[in-house]
Amino acid sequence: MVQPPPIETQDDSANAARLVEACSAIREQVGRVVVGQDDVIEQLLIAILARGHCLLEGVPGLAKTLMIRTLAESMHLTFRRIQFTPDLMPGDITGTEIIQEDPETGRRKMMFERGPVFTQMLLADEINRTPPKTQAALLEAMQEHEVTAAGHTYRLEEPFFVLATQNPIEQEGTYPLPEAQRDRFLFHVVVDYPSRDEESEIVDRTTSTFDSVVKAVVSGEEIIQFQQTVRRVPLPPHVKDWVLDAVRAVRPRDPESRSWTKELVEWGPGPRASQQLVLAAKARALVHGRPHVTIDDVQTLAFPVLRHRIVPTFAAEADGITVDDLIARLVKEMAVKPAAVV
Repeated sequence: MVQPPPIETQDDSANAARLVEACSAIREQVGRVVVGQDDVIEQLLIAILARGHCLLEGVPGLAKTLMIRTLAESMHLTFRRIQFTPDLMPGDITGTEIIQEDPETGRRKMMFERGPVFTQMLLADEINRTPPKTQAALLEAMQEHEVTAAGHTYRLEEPFFVLATQNPIEQEGTYPLPEAQRDRFLFHVVVDYPSRDEESEIVDRTTSTFDSVVKAVVSGEEIIQFQQTVRRVPLPPHVKDWVLDAVRAVRPRDPESRSWTKELVEWGPGPRASQQLVLAAKARALVHGRPHVTIDDVQTLAFPVLRHRIVPTFAAEADGITVDDLIARLVKEMAVKPAAVV
């Protein structure tokens, strides 16, 4: 069994302490512009530290774009935004070859013009507005952190993140993400409405002369170091068993599945869910100042990790049972000893 070395060296301890300090500073900088959404911001930070991508779902006007742009500024990362539309082509994202004339020789040659995917933080706005062919243009970039075009492979600058948004209300003229691409996202984050007090502050800020400057408090090189430190966090055997039991429990054809799984779940999560739940839990542990993972970490992150990896059956949808309801039931039952589960 391969286990990562525990965080016990001076460098790892220093990086872990710096990570906590950096996350606190990033929250402070983002809070200068974005009101509330603390849970969403924390999940975005965890995804970045775990080297994962995020799918954000929320109605228009919840500052999703502003939040992501502010995160990029506070981390001193390059930022690009793509507004997905039905007529967007794959080359509009990855780039395309153009004929360019050399002013000295007068000869023409093919030059690759890089697309907006060549950045460190990419906002794919309303990703479900474009056809699957264009959606798939992001697959290689998200998984391999590279782009292949015209027979050449180009590496993307690290760290690289894709943060995609989709509108849950307007479904006319949209193209739901295929399962293979949804599985590439570490988290499916739900951005909810602000509270009354938060909305009051939003109104005050946006209808007055209020202005705030966001400062970069961490660099891309430091983020890469933090990502390496996250992977060195030890995973207790009982937490690993919880993850394996939970993921396998919602696979309809798995002998370890729950009794209700076959009736309510059409398709369950694959092994990538187990991998990413563990990585995200390691990142959350460090963000909260702990050098080890707890059951609370994996229980809390089960929702954003499994939300887009479970497909409910028609019977579940007809009864008004959502994916979050299924995850909540799973977490509740997993909190009880197996012998006590009815």
